Amino acid sequence: LLLGVTGLMQLVYKLIPLPVVRGIQLSQGLSFAMTAVKYIRNVQDFSKSKSGGDRHWLGLDGLVLAIVCACFVVVVNGAGEEGSDQRDGDDINLDGRERPKRRGPRQIVASLPSAFMVFLLGVILAFIRRPGLVRGLKFGPSSIEVVKISKHAWKEGFIKGTIPQLPLSVLNSVIAVCKLSSDLFPGKDFSASSVSVSVAMMNIVGCWFGAMPCCHGAGGLAGQYKFGGRSGGCVALLGAAKMLLGLVLGSSLVMVLKQFPVGVLGVLLLFAGIELALASRDMNTKEEAFVMLICAAVSLVGSSAALGFVCGIIVHVLLYLRNWQKEQPCPVL
Repeated sequence: LLLGVTGLMQLVYKLIPLPVVRGIQLSQGLSFAMTAVKYIRNVQDFSKSKSGGDRHWLGLDGLVLAIVCACFVVVVNGAGEEGSDQRDGDDINLDGRERPKRRGPRQIVASLPSAFMVFLLGVILAFIRRPGLVRGLKFGPSSIEVVKISKHAWKEGFIKGTIPQLPLSVLNSVIAVCKLSSDLFPGKDFSASSVSVSVAMMNIVGCWFGAMPCCHGAGGLAGQYKFGGRSGGCVALLGAAKMLLGLVLGSSLVMVLKQFPVGVLGVLLLFAGIELALASRDMNTKEEAFVMLICAAVSLVGSSAALGFVCGIIVHVLLYLRNWQKEQPCPVL
């Protein structure tokens, strides 16, 4: 909140080199994708945050189901071809107006909401896997209680939560989000300060009601864009749907989510991660790619975006000084 209100976040956004931002995006995207592959291949125990044995091929949460869902997403969305929405010259009349054209099978398939269809399939399979879920559903919102936060809890949260999380939140939840937004929606202005204040307000309000920490996240943005969410209306509709489900089903909704096929969840996460990683494809020079890959490698191996960021900045500065030194004229004796 302080960084956003004072405008320091906007200054940080302008000062951070683009290759470093791309390195963070690449590492986050690959991290999501690798986690997704684990979800697809192995049985997961989320209560212990561990992967179990290999997933069975058949069944309502088997490898075959995940592979079919992945193939369906590829057929519908492809690789996200650029320029697919541009008008062809053959579709323009002599007077400059666009000719009315019929939608072929390819256009019809491409317009399908693949992510929603895969998610809906997962919900249906959740009830098939455990028919007793219907009897366990309780209608009505859960009771809301205001959490009393002690001074000790504030201190512990600031030292053990805020300080370690701050670098990742700044990089992935603000800087990377703004940069990815500029890439996906060119010509529009995005304020890092506004995004920073938005993230702060979500957490300041939510913490009093026991909410989990929230952020915008470049991964979520990439996933929404990949699966067709290209307007503010999509985000508003998603938020309204979540509020409605929370008010109607309350905490009993958790039982449905526990039975959701993890392999199907992995498929959705896989394509969201790939879309985020693809944002780094514009590093055209060898030096830019060099900085980006070092930043990404350190972030992945060390599991620390902050460490990768520091290494990326150091390498970027060293390369800048090296090039500056080469441009200096040699002294004449």
